[in-house]
Amino acid sequence: MDFDVVIVGGGLAGLALAAALRRSPLSVALIEGRTPVFPVQLDSRIYAISPANARFLDNIGIWNHLDAARLTAVTAMEIHGDQGGRLDFSAYRSGVAELAWIIESSAIHRELWETAKRQGNLTVLCPARPSAIEWPSQIPELVLDDGQRLSARLLVAADGADSWTRTTAGIQVDFSSYEQLGVVANFATEQPHRHTAFQWFRPDGVLAWLPLPGNRVSMVWSTAVANGQELIALDPAKLSKRVAEAGENRLGTFELLTPAAGFPLRLMRAPRTVQPRLALIGDAAHTIHPLSGHGINLGFQDAQALADVLCAKPAHVDCGDMSLLRAYERARKEEVVALQTATDGLHRLFSPSAKALSGIRNLGLNLTNTLPVVKDLLVRYALAS
Repeated sequence: MDFDVVIVGGGLAGLALAAALRRSPLSVALIEGRTPVFPVQLDSRIYAISPANARFLDNIGIWNHLDAARLTAVTAMEIHGDQGGRLDFSAYRSGVAELAWIIESSAIHRELWETAKRQGNLTVLCPARPSAIEWPSQIPELVLDDGQRLSARLLVAADGADSWTRTTAGIQVDFSSYEQLGVVANFATEQPHRHTAFQWFRPDGVLAWLPLPGNRVSMVWSTAVANGQELIALDPAKLSKRVAEAGENRLGTFELLTPAAGFPLRLMRAPRTVQPRLALIGDAAHTIHPLSGHGINLGFQDAQALADVLCAKPAHVDCGDMSLLRAYERARKEEVVALQTATDGLHRLFSPSAKALSGIRNLGLNLTNTLPVVKDLLVRYALAS
């Protein structure tokens, strides 16, 4: 089978790219190893979607089809340092409707998947797994484990941080372990969150509460592996008490709604994200510490940037042309490097080993909190990312 674009990976970034190419003349295939199974109950994997990416999802026909009852607008944010520092953000004071939207991963994934199945220029092969990339000519062929062969003028790796496609193509990346787990769980709260997201830089890691519909929040606690494993092993009552107290009982008592789960945190940098007839997007191209909440937003922006380049190309230009791929790489490099550097720097600044900097970092939070112009610039950057 011959295609212009073959996307390996049916996660959020890969599906978003496919949807963004729906009005192009390109023939597209998407390869996914497992048929998605969507939870009926509340999903423990939650994302904060920036307004810019909400607009992107709207442009590709997704946003308006999401269940409004599973969306929560963030209109305020409180960031607390480890020794009295504090930084507050307000959508109202910044002149915007919301700072972000909180939604379950499965809610977006389901709508993207259903859209993919209806898309005229898209062939979805699932379950299907690639086993080799061959180059019988200048056009690569993706060999699937059932023997099918797909030629692709452009191969897109959207298959996660441990990307098979990237590794097989010989692109080397740099991994740095944070030696932390990101522990996630959802809770019912005694008091309303009032559409506020909370974050605490604590001696034992970074704790975030993200508002969910009703009196519910999603927790992300980035903490040392041993502490993370201890949290996961706690019974529901003890975990609820520990999380409420860690957040200074800001929302009263907690009740666990979904079991705690943990995933290892790593920084991954790719010196290059394109090579002849290959592009990386999403976690296959970069990972960052979750304290900024920008991981999936970077993936969606990758999808949008690559789709923009491909949709704008002249008809006579090959979609695997290196000039196009370099344009995509340039369009994404600055934001990715900036966010990786910023989040890694914040992690190091507030790590337990940086106790000597405690006064400076908390003073920095308080000082920024008194400078509306600086705060507004930070908000504007977050809204556009």
